Amino acid sequence: MTKTITFNDLRRIKDSLPEGSIHQIADKLNLTVQTVRNYFGGTNYEFGKNCGVHIEPGPDGGIVVLDDTTIYDMAVEILQEQDKE
Repeated sequence: MTKTITFNDLRRIKDSLPEGSIHQIADKLNLTVQTVRNYFGGTNYEFGKNCGVHIEPGPDGGIVVLDDTTIYDMAVEILQEQDKE
């Protein structure tokens, strides 16, 4: 399922994650840490892959279309668990 979000909102989610969350997501999905970082707007494709993130210029950092929301959903779940504590 795809999801459309602004680039700035995607970065806010990444920046709000507790320390170690990127590694946790990468481990659970058997991905490299850099691939997860690339999902959140990173551009190091030497050590990571593109995860179906399409960025188009526009207001609020542009529009991002996520082809697969698995990483996004895991990040949101981590943030929700953090808010409960």
